[in-house]
Amino acid sequence: MTKLMLSGLLILLISLPGFAFTERNSLQKVVTAEKLNHTLIRNQEWVPFPTYDDRAGWAELMGKYQTDYIKKGERSLNYNWKTIKASDYLEYTRSGNRNIMQDPYNANRNALLALTMAELAEGKGRFMDQIVNGVFFMCEQTSWVLSAHLSAQEIKGSLPDYREQVIDLGSGEAGAMLSWIYFFFNKEFDKVHPIIAPRLRHELQERILDAYMNTDKYWWLGFNYKPGTIINNWNPWCNFNVLQSFLLLENDPVKLNQAIEKTVRSVDQFMNYNHADGGCEEGPSYWDHAAGKLYDYLKLLNMATGNQLGLFNDPLVKHMGEYIAHSYVGNDWVINFADASAKGGGGADLIFRYGKAVESTLMMNHAAYLRDVRKASVIGGGAQLFRIFESLQFAEELNNYTYTPTVAPDKWYPETQFCYIRNKKFVLASKGGNNNESHNHNDVGTFSLYYNQTPMFIDAGVGTYTRQTFGKERYSIWCMQSNYHNLPLINGYAQVNGAEYQARETEYNKKKKSFRLDIAKAYPADAGINHYYRKYTLQNNGLIIEDSFDLQNPTTENQVNFLVWGKPDITQQGAIGIFSENEKLVLHYDKSLFTVSTEAIPQPDTRLSKVWGKEIYRITLTAKRISTKGNYIFTINEK
Repeated sequence: MTKLMLSGLLILLISLPGFAFTERNSLQKVVTAEKLNHTLIRNQEWVPFPTYDDRAGWAELMGKYQTDYIKKGERSLNYNWKTIKASDYLEYTRSGNRNIMQDPYNANRNALLALTMAELAEGKGRFMDQIVNGVFFMCEQTSWVLSAHLSAQEIKGSLPDYREQVIDLGSGEAGAMLSWIYFFFNKEFDKVHPIIAPRLRHELQERILDAYMNTDKYWWLGFNYKPGTIINNWNPWCNFNVLQSFLLLENDPVKLNQAIEKTVRSVDQFMNYNHADGGCEEGPSYWDHAAGKLYDYLKLLNMATGNQLGLFNDPLVKHMGEYIAHSYVGNDWVINFADASAKGGGGADLIFRYGKAVESTLMMNHAAYLRDVRKASVIGGGAQLFRIFESLQFAEELNNYTYTPTVAPDKWYPETQFCYIRNKKFVLASKGGNNNESHNHNDVGTFSLYYNQTPMFIDAGVGTYTRQTFGKERYSIWCMQSNYHNLPLINGYAQVNGAEYQARETEYNKKKKSFRLDIAKAYPADAGINHYYRKYTLQNNGLIIEDSFDLQNPTTENQVNFLVWGKPDITQQGAIGIFSENEKLVLHYDKSLFTVSTEAIPQPDTRLSKVWGKEIYRITLTAKRISTKGNYIFTINEK
């Protein structure tokens, strides 16, 4: 096979929505063993934050937020550390409930973080006993892994095995926080009792450092990639946490280099998996943990190597960052697909410093816009000390940053196959892709429509995570199914999951503000679909949807479903009133072709109800006749 033929084949594969992995290995080209030996700053001398006893340094870093951190810590001075019972772990296996274990776990971790920040802010030892209580409490736990992730143990199940330590999101987060606590307070712990610091250091060695270096089996490492494998936010998130622990604890130069090199090989797999266009297939509410954690990892690596090995000049890193700005609608609404929520998506502080690192005016302007719209403190970081410290470092700069408001441009992601089209009143979002994306819903060809920054035709998102959410029962959950997206039920068949169920012939026309694709291959072969073309065209006063289909021996009438936020009015045939908040649109359909019905979908799950309220609605247009071929036209406008 000639080089030209190989090149053509590669281009063809990359263009297919089921194929994402491209072996760039960008980090490994920059972070070589030789460069590490010359650039790595050892023995924690790379840490840019004040030492515990540098009172002036902490006063300067925290600035006007210093008192706030002390007050938050004071609320945990009498905190009663919450026991997590064996039955709380087992509940995940028994009913699928994760929160019965995670809620007290997170409460303990948040209390310890608040106490740590308060002691760093005040520096008088007032919070030290409670910090020691929290540290010892966590050291006495068998595992820091969440019940939902304990299947990574050889013994399986949801009870921690004292004989095996594994790394997940929970243990990585706990390990990173405790590594910083050890770094800042180990000498202070010795003043309380000489066993505290060694005990903590021992647990960190066993649960994080050894658990990372002694195996390559964790799926999130991304090693030995095979087509169809998903490498998602777990990869940069876990590697960033592990890198913090190694840089803060390991002073053996050989072991430290080996650990860093392993994280580099692993994070490269995440970057290899991501499309060159930078689209986040997990959606904007996962951006913080996907691209955002990639930024954290690269920033930490940059700090530790004297700003020599950060990779912030890589176009992919910039594209992945800018996705969060392109996905914003307004009033805190974002364009969501898959498990992502339609609300939130990216903190102003993280977006700002990411934007500055990659020299993206788009991101920095978006961060300043969020700062103004949310009217909240620019200090973020959640339960992550590194992010809090970074946020404090950039707080004044972000507070003083000025920008000129601009309208976001249309955006087409040719590999991820997301299409965002805008005008003064409307935002249209549609997608191609395939049904084996990270946090996948069966949603090839779906759309969302926003009017005056209000969601009208929606993607519901996902409810509270349970065992069923990521298990064999996933697609029995209503919000995962194509019938609860803005898609047709064709010849009685819904879409099915798998990478082979994908869009074909995707086409974005910038001039006509249209997006067209064939969704036939997202449905099973038994549906007998030769083609089902759907075309979206955004006009100044609304949206035109054009469907064209060709079926083999159909036996069932087609249905076309629309998911909407507000209760629809179907009293007038051929025109359905769509109401969301104080906005109204009208969905026009051919009354000679369809009968119409509506269904209220209650939202008892708080993860969904906090976004949509008590219920959302599905409109179903059912064809009056079975047709082998046909065309449907739907218009959505202000009248």
